[in-house]
Amino acid sequence: MNKEQALTALFAIAQSARLDIFRCLVQAGPEGLAAGVLSESLQIANSTLSFHLKALTQANLVNARQESRFIYYSANYAQMNGLLAYLTENCCGGESTCCPDLQCLPPKETR
Repeated sequence: MNKEQALTALFAIAQSARLDIFRCLVQAGPEGLAAGVLSESLQIANSTLSFHLKALTQANLVNARQESRFIYYSANYAQMNGLLAYLTENCCGGESTCCPDLQCLPPKETR
C-alpha cells in the first residue's frame, strides 16, 4: 500500500456511519451482508447507506457482489490488513527491542 491509498482508506472511514458500516462488515465475515440487512441492522436509510458504501467501495475497503436481485457487501480484508501494515511498518523506528512482546499490535481479542 502506498501513501495515497492509505489516505483514501483513512478518509473513507473517518466518518461515523462509514466506520460503523465497515466494522459491521468486518464482523459479518467473508460472506458479508445484503444491503437491506446492513441497512436494517445499522438503521441507516437505503439511499444514505448507498452513498456511504460507494465511498467505502471506491477506497477498496468494501467489495460488492450481486446474487440474484440482491447486492452483498463484504469487507476487503486484504486492503484492511494492508492499511494496518502500512500504519505499523515503521513501529518503534525498526527497533525490534522496542516491542519485545509486540505491544504495538492490538491485543489478540481485538484483532
